[in-house]
Amino acid sequence: MVVIDMTEPLRLDVWSDIACPWCYIGKRNLEAGLAQTRTDADAPEVEIVYHSYELAPDTPPDYDGSEVDYLAERKGVSRDEAQQMIDRVTEVAKGSGLAYRYDLLHHANTGKAHRLLHFAKENGRQLELVERLMSAYFTEGRHIGADDELVRLAADAGLDGDAAREVVATDRFELDVRRDQAQAQAYGISGVPFYVIDGTYGVSGPSPLRPSRRSCVRCGRSAARQPRPNPPRAPAEGGPPGRPQRGRFCSITEMMAGSSGLTFGRKR
Repeated sequence: MVVIDMTEPLRLDVWSDIACPWCYIGKRNLEAGLAQTRTDADAPEVEIVYHSYELAPDTPPDYDGSEVDYLAERKGVSRDEAQQMIDRVTEVAKGSGLAYRYDLLHHANTGKAHRLLHFAKENGRQLELVERLMSAYFTEGRHIGADDELVRLAADAGLDGDAAREVVATDRFELDVRRDQAQAQAYGISGVPFYVIDGTYGVSGPSPLRPSRRSCVRCGRSAARQPRPNPPRAPAEGGPPGRPQRGRFCSITEMMAGSSGLTFGRKR
């Protein structure tokens, strides 16, 4: 039997993109799940760290089409089908308390926003900036690819505006974004949101996630026996990221229905 000490905070690494509607829904569902379990006897302290994943890194900085235009082009569907996709995710978002405004949304390249998130992490304001950027993008129609707009949003999240402007105007933190992307590839992540619990269990999709003893116990012995994936090696100056070891995670199905094999214990 594997015994996991729960005296240390449980780390939850989240791969997401600011422009991913399911990621904002997943964020809200995660927050709701944590709130529901906060008073549970086995509820761990959770440290949440966001990582960069760009769904459309080839989006032009000056893209001026609507989201319907973008989806029709990107997915190869009709405009009516693209609108149906938007209507569906908007309805799902409403169930999580989010009012998406695709009539205002300005489709944007999120590369600068991801660099800014690493700057926010360095300054202890990453969670605040994730929320501010997603809210600005999906509910306010703000242009998260524009330097001036990003600086204002960073200031809203409690960051220094001048320092934020330096980040978006240069390639600072670009290496950190690439490292996140290399780790996502090593983990086999092909879509977001994707959650890695304590570097061991992977869960994909926006469904409510409630990190607790009960949920992790259900991952089963097979996942527990897999080696922990290694973090990516630091790349040489100007070179590509090192290749991390690929790890295997239990799926959401295994987490919800797998056999018991883990026990969480608190040191006395």
